[in-house]
Amino acid sequence: MKDETVQARAMRKALTPPEARMWSFLKTLRPEGYHFRRQAPFRGYFLDFVCHDRRLVIEVDGMSHEHRFEHDRTRDAVLAREGYRTMRFYNADIRDGFDGVAQTIRNALAVTHPTRSLRDHPPHEGEGE
Repeated sequence: MKDETVQARAMRKALTPPEARMWSFLKTLRPEGYHFRRQAPFRGYFLDFVCHDRRLVIEVDGMSHEHRFEHDRTRDAVLAREGYRTMRFYNADIRDGFDGVAQTIRNALAVTHPTRSLRDHPPHEGEGE
C-alpha cells in the first residue's frame, strides 16, 4: 500500500469536528449527483474534500492555516492549473454559520458542469466511508 494511502486513511479517521460536520453535509449531496471524497491525495497534496466530477475542492481551515497563507496560495494555484476551484471555510464559519456555508457550496455546485462520468474516475485505493 502506498504511503499516501496510509496517510490519507489516518487523516480520514482523525477529522476535526468542523471537518466531520462538513463531511456529513457533503454526503447528503450524493443523491443529487455530487460525489465528494475526503482527505484525497492529489498532485502531492491532501485535499480536505473534493468533487472531481465538478472540479471543486472544499478546504476547512483552522488556526493552523493562519501562518500558511503562502503555502495555501501555491497549492490553490496548482489546483487552478488543473482546472479546480478551491473554496475555503474557517472553522468558526462552519460552527456559527453552517447554513450559509452549505448554501454557498450548493450555489457553487449549481453553476458547474460535470467534467466526466463517475465511471471514468474509479475510487482511490483505501477510499471509504
